Amino acid sequence: MDSFEDLEVAPELLEALAAEGIERPTPLQEAVIPVLRKGNNLVLAAGPGSGLLVAWLVPLLERTDAAEASLLALVLTSTREAADRLAESAARLSSVSGHGVAALGSAWALPQRAHVVFGTPSDVLAATASGDLELGATRAVVVDQAQQIEKLDGLDSVEQVLAHVPAESQRILTALPVGPAVADLAERHFKRALTLPAPDTTEPPDRGRVRFRITTEPRDHAALALADELLASGARHVLFFCRSEDRAADLGDYLTLHGFVAGAPGDESVPVWLGVEALTARAAAEGVEGVTVVSHDVPPDPDTLDRRHGIGSGGVVIVLPRELAHLKGVGRRTGYDVVPYPPPTDRAPSKVERLRAEIERAISEADTAPYLSVLEPLFERFDPTEVAAAAVALLRGGTAARTPTSPPATVPAGPGATPAWAKLFISVGERDGLRPGDLVGAITGEAGVDGKAIGRIDIRESHSLVEVHDEVARQVIQSLNGTTIKGRAVRADFDRPRPSTSRGQRSRPHAR
Repeated sequence: MDSFEDLEVAPELLEALAAEGIERPTPLQEAVIPVLRKGNNLVLAAGPGSGLLVAWLVPLLERTDAAEASLLALVLTSTREAADRLAESAARLSSVSGHGVAALGSAWALPQRAHVVFGTPSDVLAATASGDLELGATRAVVVDQAQQIEKLDGLDSVEQVLAHVPAESQRILTALPVGPAVADLAERHFKRALTLPAPDTTEPPDRGRVRFRITTEPRDHAALALADELLASGARHVLFFCRSEDRAADLGDYLTLHGFVAGAPGDESVPVWLGVEALTARAAAEGVEGVTVVSHDVPPDPDTLDRRHGIGSGGVVIVLPRELAHLKGVGRRTGYDVVPYPPPTDRAPSKVERLRAEIERAISEADTAPYLSVLEPLFERFDPTEVAAAAVALLRGGTAARTPTSPPATVPAGPGATPAWAKLFISVGERDGLRPGDLVGAITGEAGVDGKAIGRIDIRESHSLVEVHDEVARQVIQSLNGTTIKGRAVRADFDRPRPSTSRGQRSRPHAR
């Protein structure tokens, strides 16, 4: 089919699909939309990348009345992230039909009033138990990617949800693959369900190999990297296939912005070609050597994969992690061996990348809590990102305002030398369970000071006073600030004259 008009999709949904760059139905959508429009139960052996969401969402929106003030469709997902992502995509279509959409477990307003609700089985059961979600009037339930729910949440939770849904509700299950446990669930709870697409038992011919590069959205970043790598490795032209003219135009603008000039297939003056119609692009590229094909969007079916990648030596498909199972299935049915195309590994990390790696390792491994307490006053005056940037600048020697280097921790030499003493304030005391040995150990361990440089220790209720050799006093202060003693963040400084202590404070003198 050339358009969704041939499927008699409602005009307002046609416009919404076109706005998303979805102009031509995939084979799965051609087969599924008429079946679900009639109210049939359905098992879909398909995954993301095949046009799955549109295939079941469009007929559900057409069959339910947005004027009703109740939940009309419930969609069970494997994770909260999947629920949020699918709900966002569905909302772009449902807004024109008046259906409200929400996802449980993320920021959506009033999910209890939505017509279509996405959520994990556990979140749905919790919302049902609390009274926030009423399933008694649900017209349809979709179990999305049941094989993932089986692994993460268990299919028992799906059965518990189905027990709350009316028996006459339309039921749709998607999975790739449809394993034994998923097939058993469908057989027991999806009465007279059809299965699409029908299993193909024919053995395809060996068509060679197609490679894939896993990426995250937006795909354009991966497309740029591939254009650079493929052209540098000897390709004369890189032919990108996109699912629509709008997608192709956006990709062309992005690549041209980075210096990779894009044009129509067959244009020998530009390194990058952009194609939408596979047969037309192949005809234009006929006889041109050094062309490598890249699918910017995952081919939705075997015919599309073969028409695109029958040129040259197979090429590369840019694929999202959730689309990989679909790509491998399409490759198997087409006769292509689907293998990864890894990113280059010969480039050494830059200084900036090494710095980021060091910071990331410190975030995950270091005990940063003491330093947060030290920095907390700064967070009240400055944005935390500015404080972090200033800390990195100090670390990398980027500011002139650096603390003078402390003198080495030594005791004055000579048998007759009498050391000068400095009294330090330490913000840990008796109420923290502090003992003199704890302070001696912290000072010698953190500051590297000899125990002979420590004098009188006076432990009080909320703090302690410690005498150390004047020559090492600043070193002790700098070393103790930001550490923890007895689980309490330490603040150390020179002791200042204070009012007389209140009654109840106890003093424990300790001389070395």
